[in-house]
Amino acid sequence: MAVKAQSVSPSWELSQLLDIFPLPIRQALVRLPNLEEIIEVVLDLGRPPEARFAADFRYLSETPVTNEDIAHVCSRISPFGADNRAGIEQTLHRISAIRNRQGKIVGLTCRVGRAVYGTIDILLDVLRSGKSICLLGRPGVGKTTMLRECARILSEDRKRVVIVDTSNEIAGDSDIPHPGIGLARRMQVADPALQHSVMIEAVENHMPEVVVIDEIGTEAEAQAARTIAERGVTLIGTAHGQTLENLLMNPTLSDLVGGISAVTLSDEEARRRGTRKTVLERKAPPTFDLLVEIQDRDRLAIHKNVAEVVDALLRGYQPQPEIRQRTASGDVAIVQEADTESMPQIVDQYDRHQDVHDEAQDKPLMIFPYGVSRNKIERAVHNLRVNASIARSWDDADVVLTLKTLERKGQPKLKQIASDNVPIYAIKTNTTTQIQTALRDVFNLGSIDSEEVALREAEEGIYQVLLTNQAIELSPQTSYVRRMQHQLAEKYRLQSRSTGLEPNRRVRIFKIPE
Repeated sequence: MAVKAQSVSPSWELSQLLDIFPLPIRQALVRLPNLEEIIEVVLDLGRPPEARFAADFRYLSETPVTNEDIAHVCSRISPFGADNRAGIEQTLHRISAIRNRQGKIVGLTCRVGRAVYGTIDILLDVLRSGKSICLLGRPGVGKTTMLRECARILSEDRKRVVIVDTSNEIAGDSDIPHPGIGLARRMQVADPALQHSVMIEAVENHMPEVVVIDEIGTEAEAQAARTIAERGVTLIGTAHGQTLENLLMNPTLSDLVGGISAVTLSDEEARRRGTRKTVLERKAPPTFDLLVEIQDRDRLAIHKNVAEVVDALLRGYQPQPEIRQRTASGDVAIVQEADTESMPQIVDQYDRHQDVHDEAQDKPLMIFPYGVSRNKIERAVHNLRVNASIARSWDDADVVLTLKTLERKGQPKLKQIASDNVPIYAIKTNTTTQIQTALRDVFNLGSIDSEEVALREAEEGIYQVLLTNQAIELSPQTSYVRRMQHQLAEKYRLQSRSTGLEPNRRVRIFKIPE
């Protein structure tokens, strides 16, 4: 039988929080009948102090908070870091500051931290599976508490666990970690902007089997998480978002679940699926194997195969996750089984390209650029996902790519190349789109349709905007294609808007002002 979750935080730990407040506020808190259930205390200058609970709040006094009240609290806690967070020595409590434009503190949010045994019993089988797990949920639902318990359980299972503790929220505001993390080790982060560096340092220096990280929120942190997973280290983390779909549509964090890219299907595949030729698909294996949506403290939705779920979402299916509920008696009940049979079985796009375009060959096709940009060839190769590399000389080349203007001039070198029976492909202009068209001929990929042309044009436009900071307008397209162009722009954190009237309505891409 599962053990009902119980607080193991010593009573003095709550007393430590009460002691930082001025006497009138502390007395009001002590008189609360449900003090053990308090989540946070809020002090805003010029407003009455509040005690907040899971679904309610209560004013502690009719007297507004003063500068002296805020100074009283600040004098009894650790200094605020770059993330405007502070703590209380040897506790899990977190105090966050709100500042005015001059940097003066005008508000405090005092979050009650608790180490709780039993919160992870609902996930114990998943946790011990050895797979990387991402926890999602709204603020205050208990993600960090569950993360701390994951670290404790795994460390007591004799796993080498390292916690990257950005705000000292997991293991407390002390050089000695809080006992709530068990035998896990904790690495503190001097500046939140360095969190991704400390994540990599943890793997390189301390040989963990498991890395625990709270609040993955930036692109650099997402890349660090992928690096950790690719090194065979189990990753247990939380990210900003409440559902898998939130994460998938977040251009900064979508790589955690595989990311999105536009691909062009063959005519046969498009007919088989009953879709357009150009569709959105998962572009890479997800960083996390499993994803848990914390709906409330006693109810979870578990996606056990993130790759399959993302593929299904992108094809318009609504996956049915496994839902677990902790009952009043402390038992764990599965109230909804995962429905994997209704999700389409999709061949990974990399495998499909490998089968169709014969990318499994050991030797790549060597391309010698004559008057054509090497960088643009590499970009085109990446876009088409074909097995090709740049040749250093035409002697090593399987094909030569040049410009039609150079071919017409009868360059001696081109004549020599032709005499050696090396195929020469000529393009009109030195652009990625033109190079991709030539490579399609080389690899016999078939003709390019109008939707793919539009998406390639959008990619070229995005590249130009990033390079020059100048806005660019694309060719008129249908609403479906424009939506895909908008999604591409969002992926690169650019702004885009539709302008003009049908049938000349088009997308304008520009950089978001600093």
